[in-house]
Amino acid sequence: MLNEFKAFIAKGNVLDLAVGIIIGAAFTAIVTSLVDDLIQPLIGMIIGGIDFSSWGFSIGDAKFAIGNFITAVIKFLIVAWVVFLIVKAVNKMMPKKEEAPAAPAGPSDNDLLKDILAELKKK
Repeated sequence: MLNEFKAFIAKGNVLDLAVGIIIGAAFTAIVTSLVDDLIQPLIGMIIGGIDFSSWGFSIGDAKFAIGNFITAVIKFLIVAWVVFLIVKAVNKMMPKKEEAPAAPAGPSDNDLLKDILAELKKK
């Protein structure tokens, strides 16, 4: 069982996934800071400093914090947009992969069936 575990861990996919998660966690801190410290204050200036977080209503003992939800949605959209722009910029900087040469075209299925039919007719 230990050997199977070693083989599982040694697979490239598992190591790539682990590295991706670690880098993603570090990247999340950078993007969150970018959104919280730079972009949201800018949007606040544009829309007049409206704070949605206090919006809500209560029914009995249940409090519905609609403002927190609106703020979370706005933050998500901003983070998604920033990540999109970063990925787009990185993709532009990466060298383009060379396309593999096209495989030579062989006979089509139709041609093969015609050949088989001709052979059967000969017999």
